[in-house]
Amino acid sequence: MTEPHFEHRIAAAVVPVGRLLVRNPFDLTPIATVNQVDQAGVEQALAIAQRLFRDRAGWLPAHQRIAILRRAAELMEERAEALALEAAREGGKPLQDSRVEVARAIDGLRNCAELPRSAGGREIPMGATAASEGRLAFTTHEPIGPVVAISAFNHPLNLAVHQVGPAVAAGCPVVIKPAEDTPLSCLRLIDLLREAGLPAGWAQALMTDSLATAEALATDPRVAFFSFIGSARVGWHLRSRLAPGTRCALEHGGAAPVIVDRDVDLDRIVPLIAKGGFYHAGQVCVSVQRVYADPEIAVPLARALAAAGAAMPVGDPSAETTAIGPLIRPAETERVHAWVQEAIAAGAELIGGGQTLSATCYAPTVLLDPPEDARVSTQEIFGPVILVYRCANRQDAIRRANALPFAFQAAVFSQNLDFALHTARQLDAAAVMVNDHTAFRVDWMPFAGLRQSGLGTGGIPYSYRDMQVEKLLVLRDDGRG
Repeated sequence: MTEPHFEHRIAAAVVPVGRLLVRNPFDLTPIATVNQVDQAGVEQALAIAQRLFRDRAGWLPAHQRIAILRRAAELMEERAEALALEAAREGGKPLQDSRVEVARAIDGLRNCAELPRSAGGREIPMGATAASEGRLAFTTHEPIGPVVAISAFNHPLNLAVHQVGPAVAAGCPVVIKPAEDTPLSCLRLIDLLREAGLPAGWAQALMTDSLATAEALATDPRVAFFSFIGSARVGWHLRSRLAPGTRCALEHGGAAPVIVDRDVDLDRIVPLIAKGGFYHAGQVCVSVQRVYADPEIAVPLARALAAAGAAMPVGDPSAETTAIGPLIRPAETERVHAWVQEAIAAGAELIGGGQTLSATCYAPTVLLDPPEDARVSTQEIFGPVILVYRCANRQDAIRRANALPFAFQAAVFSQNLDFALHTARQLDAAAVMVNDHTAFRVDWMPFAGLRQSGLGTGGIPYSYRDMQVEKLLVLRDDGRG
């Protein structure tokens, strides 16, 4: 059977230069092909976006943008099951979790629709000096200009909503390049927005034929705001190449730390930590990775986590019972296994897992006390691996948790309020969860990677603000009225 083919979503008759084959990461079977464009296609998309932005008389009024976003959410809700299954098939996230992703994306569009009526300007005080007397000053907001987004594979629909939705809400034309592994969900989102009434040029999507073409898209001087979700290596490189004046937000990853006090109830915390570490095969930028525990409970905790992982069915993400799906590519499975074996050879104790189950599936793995200089301890694993370390005391745990050049989300488990608050204040993190895992997120909260983990603040309302400029108006009363 021939796989379905997806055209690019550029609002012009651009001739494609190739086709990208999209595979199911579980069994590597082809599921679709997608058009690719070269720099001529990028030029067309950016020219359309720039032309729309420059025509102020043609800007979409707020009430129209609100109606479009609301209607798109309704359409997505009507097709939620099909979208969840497609996301599971292209990205490998189990169907039960892909359904949650689609529900979040629907709510995200509704969140975007609320923003134009809830975010306004402010008065700037005047009259405090003689020079400012007789003036009234206030701010308004306008779209910043063309937005370019490059997205990641691990949440193919919801991440696209986080990048495209705020741009539509703010009145910015947007061009998005989804991840090569998972373009289908993003293309569906663009189609839903257009079906909901968004003129085609205001939201375009494309797949590039090369990294050079993708870089040309991001670094073009017409780009007013660049939104990137992906690896730190690529994100920081692109930021260094941005045109003067282009603002940006970068969301990378980390090696999220968890500190566990001795007073915890393992039966209550193990399911949370296991979910936070093994969810989506660990392919989440804030997955639980490093767990620092009191020596009295470290070994029982590690064994309980291994048992929890062993009880999670690994396999076909489209199956109802699957809890952990594949890694996105065979090379990632090989890399994770190499890192685990390297840590074991250097002295880590394997508590559970530690083996490949197929070309793309890896067993949920728990290691006890891997060396602090091992790659599993110093780099983002992005696989279903949880590390447990015995720590002499709380200060030792905090020191080790803060030792890496990443800082994103962290967690503390304790029934002692003083322990929890003191530890949370000492952790280098943009967010600290108390008695919850590091991967907790709702889409309206700030979501910020610090240090090498990113730049700027994600979250739908925060991206919306980034995609606007605050314009000051000063009215002078000359006293003749």
